[in-house]
Amino acid sequence: MLQTAPVRSAYQPRLPENLEALGIPPALVVDLVLRRLYVRGLSNFQSLSEALKLSPLVIEQVFRQLRQEQLVEVRGMTGNDYNFTLTSAGRQRAQECFQVTHYCGPAPVSLKDYHKAVKLQAARVRVNRKMLRDAFSDLVLTDRLLDQLGPAVISQNAIFIYGPTGNGKSSIAERLLRVYQDAILVPYAIEVDGQFIMIYDPVVHERIECDDPDLDPRWVLCRRPSVIVGGELVPSMLDLRLDEATGIYAAPIQMKANNGVLVIDDFGRQAMSPQELLNRWMVPLDRRVDYLALRYGVKFQIPFEMMVVFATNLKPSSLADEAFLRRIQNKIYVEPVDPESFDEIVRRVAAARNIPLEPDTPAYLRELCLRDGRTELRACYPNDICNILVAISRYENVPPRMTKENLERAVSLYFARN
Repeated sequence: MLQTAPVRSAYQPRLPENLEALGIPPALVVDLVLRRLYVRGLSNFQSLSEALKLSPLVIEQVFRQLRQEQLVEVRGMTGNDYNFTLTSAGRQRAQECFQVTHYCGPAPVSLKDYHKAVKLQAARVRVNRKMLRDAFSDLVLTDRLLDQLGPAVISQNAIFIYGPTGNGKSSIAERLLRVYQDAILVPYAIEVDGQFIMIYDPVVHERIECDDPDLDPRWVLCRRPSVIVGGELVPSMLDLRLDEATGIYAAPIQMKANNGVLVIDDFGRQAMSPQELLNRWMVPLDRRVDYLALRYGVKFQIPFEMMVVFATNLKPSSLADEAFLRRIQNKIYVEPVDPESFDEIVRRVAAARNIPLEPDTPAYLRELCLRDGRTELRACYPNDICNILVAISRYENVPPRMTKENLERAVSLYFARN
């Protein structure tokens, strides 16, 4: 569902009214119209304008050029709008265009305009402990941890979140996007050396309703993006990917995450080694620019304007050397939960599941979790054990209850014996 924008984007490109104002080669726009007509057959100014995100005046300008070259012919009118299609010569020309690329979607923006947009939309965050407490209200976090997160978020530099497994590192990283209350503009695609690179991704970018008729429709108003990758991360995801069948490039994950958050979860457990990833991003993290290459070797620079978050339960020294760790200025250790936080998590989990809770239940569960030589409480224990408890109740066909007997049974299933 589309939502109302919290605020306007810092970048406000106006609707171009002619080919020259688009900032991309006019010939590229003409070819784009030809491909769209080839795919759709009969069309008109309005439908082409909506499909290609171009002003009707730009479409009319292209139409007149194509008509003069006898590449289109008029087949009637709908109201004041021409209905037209390709001539035989137009179809032949469109087929030649298709051999280069099949792209016939929204017109791209220039690489120059993309750089400008990302720079102007760089996040500027103001937060305090109360605001962070509200943003992470569904987690139980100590003031000490919040006071570490606050300056890190304000700096917008990379963050290294580490510590024992099961204490909420991934949950914290995933919720960092909540500190942003503004909107950004994301282009459908950009043009580089006559090639099309798709950037807007509805899976990553949460679209927001925009009612500004003067805004360049080649840009989509969105909330700041959050891209989360884990063990599935491979080197190819950091480079342009060319679809051989269509001749269209897909942007890498860091390009889709621009002006937002990029989370590398379970860092150190990817198919690519930590050293390979760190070497790849040594310059981007330091200078906020990255370099990509088209299939035939043309290299170009893109902005690297995002907050990168590395979350891991491995020791930092085993993942990176001092030179790289220096470039990650914010290192936050998420320690095992204290008894008070553990008890609060138990109460919240029980309330969320509508499970009756006796006053001494949190303390008893805490005692069970520290048996058999275990010395640390983990934030994940209450929810995980409660899942088992609910499964037991369904097996027994009785309402779930946090009795001592049920808790002991769930805990014995949860922990492996040494």
